[in-house]
Amino acid sequence: MQTTREGEWGAQAYPPGLRHPVAFVYPNVYHLGMSNLGMHILYQLINARGDSACERFFLPDKRMQEEHIKSRTPLLSIETGRPLADFAVIFVMLSFEMDYDNLLTVLDLGNIKLRAAQRNEKEPLLIIGGPCATFNPEPLAAVADAFVIGEGEETVQRILDAVYAGSGKQERLRRLAALPGVYVPSYYKEQYDEQGEFVRLQPQAGAPASIARQWVRDIDAYPHTSAIVTSGTEFEDMYIVEVARGCGRHCRFCMAGYCFRKPRPRSLENILRDIANRPARTKKVGLMGAAVSDHPQMAELTAYLVERQIPFSVASMRADMLTPQIAAALAASGQRTMTVAPEAGSERMRAAINKGITEEHVYQAIELAAAAGMRNIKLYYMIGLPGEEDEDIAETVEMILRIRKEMDAAGNKGELVISVNGFVPKPFTPYQWSPLCSVRTLKKRFKLLNDGLKKNKRIKLITESLKETVIQSVLARGDRRIGEALLQAHTDNITFKAALKERGLDAEELAERQLQVGQPLPWQHLDMGVTMEYLAKELERGAEGRFTPMCFDGCRRCGVCRE
Repeated sequence: MQTTREGEWGAQAYPPGLRHPVAFVYPNVYHLGMSNLGMHILYQLINARGDSACERFFLPDKRMQEEHIKSRTPLLSIETGRPLADFAVIFVMLSFEMDYDNLLTVLDLGNIKLRAAQRNEKEPLLIIGGPCATFNPEPLAAVADAFVIGEGEETVQRILDAVYAGSGKQERLRRLAALPGVYVPSYYKEQYDEQGEFVRLQPQAGAPASIARQWVRDIDAYPHTSAIVTSGTEFEDMYIVEVARGCGRHCRFCMAGYCFRKPRPRSLENILRDIANRPARTKKVGLMGAAVSDHPQMAELTAYLVERQIPFSVASMRADMLTPQIAAALAASGQRTMTVAPEAGSERMRAAINKGITEEHVYQAIELAAAAGMRNIKLYYMIGLPGEEDEDIAETVEMILRIRKEMDAAGNKGELVISVNGFVPKPFTPYQWSPLCSVRTLKKRFKLLNDGLKKNKRIKLITESLKETVIQSVLARGDRRIGEALLQAHTDNITFKAALKERGLDAEELAERQLQVGQPLPWQHLDMGVTMEYLAKELERGAEGRFTPMCFDGCRRCGVCRE
């Protein structure tokens, strides 16, 4: 722990007793957790209150977990070495379904009871936020005392005010349940029909029937950079700057595009000021956002960085937004890989998901990258999208082979990396009703892809575990019964699939369920702003391959901007 702190710049530690201690858990290893910008932003905001001290906790690696258990040493904070159980409030940033079990491990190591109902007045309140908490908190409803629905900048402040004003657990929960954007699951009773199908969540004790997602209207009013710079992360000694939030492209598979709508670019003036004031030890600036390349002043921003010889990187670029100036700026900063996400290899499937880019856009991006000196290309694809056929996979293979030829023709002998994941249906997207493509079919299509590319040694194919794809799908659309299986799997040290089977449930059948538009959904008590009617209409448009234009000022289509 001391070694970790010595490698950091910007961490804040306060003597015990001066401030209310607030724990912040990222349920994965330090290397990944410290790359999460949301955690950095909330860390700054909590400490800036003046009455609170934010202290971080991460999942120890396997070796350190064994040491904690063997020595009976509780999980300790990075800042002061305080045990997790000593905190009155524990915030959790939950970004991925595969971190659900990691969270249970962190709680075990911190001597925190897993079930909220079993934690007494003197034990911590566990409050979970992040993307997974926002789009479907139900699988962890038995674990959390409360969930933050939406963006946390304003909600976290209200939560701390309510907790500090309350005199006991039940009073604090009542105060939390009255806050906008806070969901207290113990105040809702789930109901199922005779067939075991979910029917509704019934509010109790005056709790609201619907919880509205909170989102920041004035994005420039809050911090948007790394709080701590460290060499121990995915982005070594990088100063991360959020240049925009949300995306208005309407890709039909993308939860972030719907749950973080509307798109909000930060002002160029504020971005440049933060970059100018970055820590001296920073090696590079990382431009972050769901749609970085859509920032209206991207050209001015990159020109500023190049002119001042400030190295920078961008996670990915839309192929249709790359210009010679931006490509040259990225190459001048030392970026050697251009990352593009066509998502689907056939024109038909790109139209279905509303991706809005053509193969020609990808070719142009490759040519621009090569001309600027970026040798390597990385492409992201999905397999198993609704409506996909084997012919679409064959077209994907042909597209990738053509791209390799385009690279060669452009004089680019670098590496072509193809990353392919199985499509996972997510709540609050048009595809929330769609099934996971059957595992048998996914295996067949991954084989078609591999067989079509394996002869070309300069194409590297990376695929995700289908086992994890199934688990993600079950958890993403799960109800509280799924959460019970998750808890049993953890406490009994059996697989999640085995725990489901003991309850008469089959993981693949759950993942591959076709839901019906209009049927009750476990997440329907949440209000993302986007209406179910709009999502259903987009599902139809996707099946017809019809294009939906991106967000624009004055638009009232989806419901988010109805205010």
